[in-house]
Amino acid sequence: MIRLSIPQVSTCDLCDRFKADDSDAFRVLPPVFASYGGLRAFAGRVSTVKCFEDNALVKAALDQPGEGRVLVVDGGGSLRRALVGGNLAAAAVANGWVGLVVDGCVRDLAELAVAELGIRALGLMPMPTIKRGEGQRDVAVQIRGVVVRPGDWLYADDDGIVVSTSAVHSA
Repeated sequence: MIRLSIPQVSTCDLCDRFKADDSDAFRVLPPVFASYGGLRAFAGRVSTVKCFEDNALVKAALDQPGEGRVLVVDGGGSLRRALVGGNLAAAAVANGWVGLVVDGCVRDLAELAVAELGIRALGLMPMPTIKRGEGQRDVAVQIRGVVVRPGDWLYADDDGIVVSTSAVHSA
């Protein structure tokens, strides 16, 4: 497993630093995501999956080397099916992913809570997905109205989630 050392930067400090930036290079996700993973803060380069109530592409992504990345899943905001559960979280950790942001639901809370992985999602739902193999991988997605692109950098902590077109470090 490869774990890259990405220095954690406070999202509040980043917002203070980029509050006047109107270039769209720095974006803040709305405060609708709850924390479910064992890591409260995480940061990494973004990879994306766009799917709706079908996690086949999420599984495919997490079964590949993560190399310190964060998977951002545009699940269309569905609250009817869980896109990530304990098995996928374990695969993510084993393959070097540092975090997941799911615009949808997750399940298996007890397993997620002890995974060495940052996980943000809209809520919990015990119902699994139906696997049809539909969706898209590594495309620009809209998460609660905020565009997130593959290759962006995502920073998450207890105060929120921010996305930047380039890596940022403490000032």
